[in-house]
Amino acid sequence: MKAVRLHDAKDLRVEAVAPLSAPPAGFVNLAVRAAGICGSDLHNYRTGQWITRRPSTAGHEFCGRVTAVGEGVGHVAVGDVVCADSRVGCGTCPACRNGRANVCEALGFVGEVCDGGFAEAVQLPARLVLRHDPTLSPHVAAMAEPLAVALHAVRRLAAPVGEPVLVVGCGTIGGLSALLLSRLHDGPLLLADLNPEKAALVKVVAGGTVVALERDALDAALSGGRLRYALDATGSIRAIAGVLDLLSGSGALALVGIGHGKLDLDPNILVEREITLVGCHAFADELADAVGLLPELAPALEQLIEVLPGLDAVPAAYERLSRGESRALKTIVAVAD
Repeated sequence: MKAVRLHDAKDLRVEAVAPLSAPPAGFVNLAVRAAGICGSDLHNYRTGQWITRRPSTAGHEFCGRVTAVGEGVGHVAVGDVVCADSRVGCGTCPACRNGRANVCEALGFVGEVCDGGFAEAVQLPARLVLRHDPTLSPHVAAMAEPLAVALHAVRRLAAPVGEPVLVVGCGTIGGLSALLLSRLHDGPLLLADLNPEKAALVKVVAGGTVVALERDALDAALSGGRLRYALDATGSIRAIAGVLDLLSGSGALALVGIGHGKLDLDPNILVEREITLVGCHAFADELADAVGLLPELAPALEQLIEVLPGLDAVPAAYERLSRGESRALKTIVAVAD
């Protein structure tokens, strides 16, 4: 079968690999239907930071059709269409035992510690698959994992009713966070991104007001009101520092982007204004809720994606996306329906 395998930093190859074996007890085999390229995939490709197996089949945002089930698997059957959970926890550390697998002390991810979805087929622990509405397009179903990440961040921010929320960064997670806020939060939505095309695209599906990260721009957008809650999906140290300067007292900043560099922070800003910094890693129990939201959000999600015709297009897409050459928020690889 065909798979896209990462051999080392900047070394991604489309290769023929052995077909899957029969699934052992507790595992399932899937025919992959569609898979999304994540910013963390690109980061690993550029830097090799999380390469723990060489070669490994990348891809942790995907959906598929169950083709075989191992002994003891009862919640899915052959023919079911499913979304994949990206998290591979140890199951034994205190975090896992207390339902916080997203901060597992030995957390790994599909596509890193085991082969992922940039392949014609994949074998996974059955606990990592969840059935979805069979009428959904596979392109939409493949968005379940990043939608769960965004939902976790929105819930962690926990902005009170009526409060304005600023989303910084209109990439995949920022855009999905804005979309969720537009449906789940009753309050003004502000959007900021250095790329005006992406900000405009998010505005089309989520509404809100596009602003610059400047005091005067916020004052104008809020008619002199105060901004207390923000979500950063960029990981940019400059953006995070800028938002902290703009937040009024007794609010929070949720951080969900992959950071680059270290923040030079005066802790008195947090103390004197009672600002909470909220870390948001992957997702906790939000995947099922995200899957449940997919049918309602499908028309909006379709507007945010571009679709590649197959696995052979993935290496070139990595290069293009690494250069920032995409108007879409998410690139989905069509594998098979």
